[in-house]
Amino acid sequence: MTTTADLPVVVIGAGPAGLAAAAHMVDRGIEPLVLEAGEAAGATVREWSHVRLFSTWGEIVDPAAEKLLAPTGWTKPDAATYPSGGDWADLYLQPLADVLGDRVRTSARVTGVSRTGRDRIVDADREAQPFVVHVAYTDDREERLFARAVIDASGTWTTPSPAGASGLPALGEKTAADRITYRVPDLKNPAVRDRYAGKRTVVIGSGASAFTALATLADLAKDEPGTHAVWILRRGISGSTFGGGTADQLPARGALGLAAKAAVDNGHADAVTGFRTEAIDRDEDGRLILTGEDGRRLDPVDEAIVLTGFRPDHSFLSEVRLGLDERLQAPVKLAPLIDPNQHSCGTVYPHGHRELSHPEPGIYLVGMKSYGRAPTFLAMTGYEQVRSVTAAIAGDTESADRVELTLPETGVCGGAGLFDDPATEQADSGGCCTTPAPALVQIGVATSLPIAATADEEPSSGGCCGA
Repeated sequence: MTTTADLPVVVIGAGPAGLAAAAHMVDRGIEPLVLEAGEAAGATVREWSHVRLFSTWGEIVDPAAEKLLAPTGWTKPDAATYPSGGDWADLYLQPLADVLGDRVRTSARVTGVSRTGRDRIVDADREAQPFVVHVAYTDDREERLFARAVIDASGTWTTPSPAGASGLPALGEKTAADRITYRVPDLKNPAVRDRYAGKRTVVIGSGASAFTALATLADLAKDEPGTHAVWILRRGISGSTFGGGTADQLPARGALGLAAKAAVDNGHADAVTGFRTEAIDRDEDGRLILTGEDGRRLDPVDEAIVLTGFRPDHSFLSEVRLGLDERLQAPVKLAPLIDPNQHSCGTVYPHGHRELSHPEPGIYLVGMKSYGRAPTFLAMTGYEQVRSVTAAIAGDTESADRVELTLPETGVCGGAGLFDDPATEQADSGGCCTTPAPALVQIGVATSLPIAATADEEPSSGGCCGA
């Protein structure tokens, strides 16, 4: 007779964290079943294949995955080099999915998770019931699967945050969708390049993705006259705006901030500060006019790149009992460790199954999904999460509770909230993540829109302290 313990562990998402979870389970003799909505493993990573990571190969290969790949003759790329998203998918994620074989199913979207015969209301004998997972395939088939545990590693890529500063889409944002992207554009693609060449583009955001977009638009401007960027920030510009620079322990990430600063200093971008987008209208030529909550209106732009972060989708988990922080939408025990309203340098440490647990035993949110709306996630954090969670599922509490990871100091700090509160800012800006006193920095200013230093901004999604 089949018991719950004989059932597989369902992993939602065949990205870096999901595949690593499967590798750890195979190593422990637990059968995983990975369900990927995309057509191939690493489908999300492939969507930003043109973007280079600021982590090296040595930081983005999971040890259990490497162990599983070794017998196949797989060779780890140079640990000191920086791959693109395409490299990561083709040279690591796909080979890992291949060695996992039929344990990975693609074109399989999870539409619901519950306890067998129990909706979220019913208490009776609840924990003794296996999980039931509903799956929809692209050929219109539906299937019901049973699992001893569920690990949701589906990420947040499909639910980007809007341009509106209140967390809601700006008025007119949806109707202007034909001129808005929520991803870093691939300017090596001729069709995409033509969309921005010689155009005026607004970039909204303050993290690594925004830095990347500004830097690539600046490179385009060198070859295509008339190409110009308008960079919108919800706070003022200070010593920490462009990240840690050479002080960042992830050097490639620090270089992104320096490249964004160069784009502004060299006149390829104008910075508009203290601007909270309220509405997006069109002029008679169809160009976009952004209006701020304070009534300021930007000069028309041809395109908008909105890079204000991501948020998790919990809709298919509505019948399981999750314990989520009301602000970050992250597990309640994890949220205080990653909340940009609270933490500072060094206060976020590697964490595992206990911080990732929920009132519903046996379900875990890992990877980017676990961080909810917090911006500071690193791949190596996800690998430590799934190592601990897998150990807990296997009943190895000693291993599950052990910390086996050391993070770079500048990898997990910074943000907004108190970090941006003038009353708590420090005059000494000697470190990557210390907060300097507010400073007005005179750089390229948009027409009739002077820089207004303010203390408010959305949590950074990159730069010195993001991921």
